[in-house]
Amino acid sequence: MPESESSVRVVDNSDRSRYEAYAGDELAGFVTYRIEPGVVVLVHTEVDGSFEGHGVGTRLASAALEDARSRGLKVDPVCPFVAAYLERHPEYADLVVGPRPGR
Repeated sequence: MPESESSVRVVDNSDRSRYEAYAGDELAGFVTYRIEPGVVVLVHTEVDGSFEGHGVGTRLASAALEDARSRGLKVDPVCPFVAAYLERHPEYADLVVGPRPGR
């Protein structure tokens, strides 16, 4: 179990289209995504039960959003967890893509 968010390492596993959070060598959770022209669609967040309540989801959301910003991508937060995170963190509001056809 991680002692803090800072002890969680997040990597982009582009082969599996997901950001993965590790506590030590153990996979603690992930956010799946898909890339569309100019947009990263954040689809689903999942945290292993033994890591819930330890900031893993928060660390995943912030890392995914920071990566999108660094790559010049907008974000479509399909995932309810990421959408809720964005509501609590207005500093990322500029990343959210506007309404899109079919959504």
